[in-house]
Amino acid sequence: MNRDSGHFNLTARVLHWLMAALILTMLFVGVTMVASLHWRPLLVDLHRPLGIAILLLALLRLVNRLRHRPPPLPADLPAWQAAAAHASHWLLYGLMLAMPLVGWAMLSAGGYPIQMWAGVLLPPIVPHDPALYAALRSAHSLLAYALFATVVLHLCAALFHLWVRRDGVFQAMAKGKDGP
Repeated sequence: MNRDSGHFNLTARVLHWLMAALILTMLFVGVTMVASLHWRPLLVDLHRPLGIAILLLALLRLVNRLRHRPPPLPADLPAWQAAAAHASHWLLYGLMLAMPLVGWAMLSAGGYPIQMWAGVLLPPIVPHDPALYAALRSAHSLLAYALFATVVLHLCAALFHLWVRRDGVFQAMAKGKDGP
């Protein structure tokens, strides 16, 4: 990507919006999975492959981000807002990687088979340990709350740039340089 284009490359934009949909879906699946005994088995079967898909897409997205730098933030953006933007983006990457890895480790520690779909099992990544399972379960929940809060703040910042500042930051991710 040309850094002066003011837009993210196509891969970054597609991955951003795809992952936004997957992460929002996953957050609602997670809440419903905990709250509903009726829907829990179906949602657990959906939760695992979605989590691994998010992990793989986050890795792909991180590689793309490292290879194609994002467009610069507006020059008149206050320094604290620019610092918050950079920190929140790296926090989102960290959470997108940590959540599925902690979930995978949690199930491994619980001794649960991690079936992605018929005939495809993931190997355990930590040994079976009930105490570790309990700690990882708590960590997974805390990370989910952190992810939810970070996503809400990210959305608020995006809408602030779109509706208040009108500085093109939202459009840099919403459309390409040749977009409508």
